Amino acid sequence: MTNVPPLPAGLRGAVDLSSLVERPSAGGAGRPAPATGGAPGAPDGGAAATVGVPSLVIDATDETFAQFLELSNTVPVIVDLWAEWCGPCKQLSPVLDKLVTEYAGRLVLAKVDVDANPQLTQAFQAQSIPAVAAVVGGRPVQLFVGALPEAQVRDAFEQVLELAAQNGVTGRAVVDGAPDVEGEAPEPEPEPLPPHHQDAYDAIDRGDYDAAIAAYRTAIAQDPRDQLAVAGLAQVSLIARLQGVTLAEVREAAAADPADLDAQLAVADLDVSGGHVDDAFDRVLTVFPTQDAAGRDRARARLLEYFEIIGADDPRVVAARRRLTMLLY
Repeated sequence: MTNVPPLPAGLRGAVDLSSLVERPSAGGAGRPAPATGGAPGAPDGGAAATVGVPSLVIDATDETFAQFLELSNTVPVIVDLWAEWCGPCKQLSPVLDKLVTEYAGRLVLAKVDVDANPQLTQAFQAQSIPAVAAVVGGRPVQLFVGALPEAQVRDAFEQVLELAAQNGVTGRAVVDGAPDVEGEAPEPEPEPLPPHHQDAYDAIDRGDYDAAIAAYRTAIAQDPRDQLAVAGLAQVSLIARLQGVTLAEVREAAAADPADLDAQLAVADLDVSGGHVDDAFDRVLTVFPTQDAAGRDRARARLLEYFEIIGADDPRVVAARRRLTMLLY
């Protein structure tokens, strides 16, 4: 289970890159070759389309990005918005490079230096970095903000591939000069999910978060050590709480009464969903001492949910857990 909401079933990009699509193509390094093997993403004699690229990890600029939009008609393009001065970017970048390489041409990574490329930074609404998006069929989909653990980044990539398949973008990128080894070692079939986990995933796909919560709770009742169900319950509970939330109203209520636990928890939910994990932890831990016993129990329970979503080994979780322990004892 990833800590980003499930991607939309259709391509409803949150940002409009049409102006970049119409930019005249620029040559030079980083320009993908035209697709071969038929229409983008479509079969040609039973084989998926392929496209030649200089590398699976390519630097992108304001001037060359139109080429990546074209490439995204054949293979999904992951976009990494980063900067040299950004510490979390340096943590995330090797994870992105490693995973894209492992996908062996099913994804291409476009790295965008936000300081040198203001148009792309604005187009992707990158208010905080690292920020990661995808482009599928020429349309952008925002993924997540912040340096996530590898497993959660992989989950986000899997969602991108599912979305791409739904929209016929099923080609492969082949590095120029490298042998095409597709078919030499077919991927093993994924193991089926446990029944209640599958029920939860199906419910999430159709937007029935209450049913997903019930399925995960049933799985936990049958096996309290089912950590995947515990993490899944925390994730889908967060998504359910965010439905219908108005950002301005929530933040206004929290600012008006710093001791209002409900208001502070609502803002913390938004912070976690947007990748501002440290802000969320600090908000809950700051309001914690002002609460009565019942309020402290609620704040502690919410923090434990966040810990499951972010991951127990994440250094931000370790620091927050240490601070919570000091407050408790």
